Amino acid sequence: MRSTRPLFKAAAAGVACAAMAFATACSSGGGTDQDADTYTWWDPYPQHAEDSDWAKRVAACGDAAGVTIERTPFDTTALTNQALLAAQEGTSPDVMLLDNPAVSTLADTGMLTTMDELGLDVSGVDENLLAAGVVDDQTYGIPVGANTLALYYNADVLTAAGVDPASVTDWASLTDALAKVTDNGAKGITFAGIGTEEGSFQFLPWFWGAGADLRQLDSPEAVAALELWTGWLDAGYAPDSVITNSQNTTWEEFLTGEYAFAVNGTWQVNSALDAGFNTGVIPLPAQNGGTAPAPTGGEFVIAPVQADTERYDVTRQIVECMTTPEGFVETATTFAYYIPPTAEGQTALLEAQPELQPWVDAVRGAKGRTSDNLGTDYPKISEALWTAVQNALSGSATPADALAQAQTDAAAATE
Repeated sequence: MRSTRPLFKAAAAGVACAAMAFATACSSGGGTDQDADTYTWWDPYPQHAEDSDWAKRVAACGDAAGVTIERTPFDTTALTNQALLAAQEGTSPDVMLLDNPAVSTLADTGMLTTMDELGLDVSGVDENLLAAGVVDDQTYGIPVGANTLALYYNADVLTAAGVDPASVTDWASLTDALAKVTDNGAKGITFAGIGTEEGSFQFLPWFWGAGADLRQLDSPEAVAALELWTGWLDAGYAPDSVITNSQNTTWEEFLTGEYAFAVNGTWQVNSALDAGFNTGVIPLPAQNGGTAPAPTGGEFVIAPVQADTERYDVTRQIVECMTTPEGFVETATTFAYYIPPTAEGQTALLEAQPELQPWVDAVRGAKGRTSDNLGTDYPKISEALWTAVQNALSGSATPADALAQAQTDAAAATE
């Protein structure tokens, strides 16, 4: 998940194919008049123009397969909706890149080929990263890379307060560090608690780090996680702005140099280097020590069903070009915020950029939001969760009451 573009939302009910998603499969893509030498590609990167390094990378994969790739970028949410509509109309592209929580939504309609059907081996992909593309034991895509969250710190602020970042290993030691920093006149921690998927994305490491489960939003572990956040607000360790903070605004707060810590992602690595003060990164701590599982962000490369199955051979070659160890590293360096999803790719990346070790470690411990076979239930559960976070941060409900209501709402929505 990156804050440079809108985040995944459930496909609108009014989209034609979405309305029938659970009743029958969508139509096969591609018509009989398809150009055998042109393959269509959709991705969620409208910020990358046709002369960008990314567009050139996509084109090069077409060249390697002996075809021309016709690339069309969409906003993330628009891409999911357009993909569902295209599947109904039989005009699906040959290849798509899709935000990972949306893969299960499209797979559930029957509009995606499995990686087995395409003849692609996914055994080398880290299981925790591949999980977002697995539905009922079938794999419907391959991550082109992954990003996740960790804890950035301002080394100058910590040094002034006498805090060693290596001492932050659990919730208690982090809260102790926040107390020392604020007692020294600086600000503590900023994070994104906004009432959108970004809010859930940022809360999940604390939720999972307490041992909570998304099928039981009102568990004692879940309450403990939300009490951690509200306790920081009550103590003045976090600003009131967290309730409306996106990941972008959180980062802008951190760049003022006033905060000791900020929860943010791999995509801020280059910005942190240019911050104007000394920065570092440590894992998000679990409640009782160790690294908390953070949610995985990033896109999957997927292949919609085509009426002309002879196209799949070239599709496989294009996907392979994106998912070799070298291909993963090239994507990582092209975007500067992706970690390869295989051990081999991660090793190659670290040989070139050893300073990314904390992020490789974070990705290795990360967890897919639709993991645990949540699939299309995840967006409904997530909305209930971020609503609870909002209610607790605003003071309109206690963490326990907010999460009790969230569990009721999530259960009703996923029946």
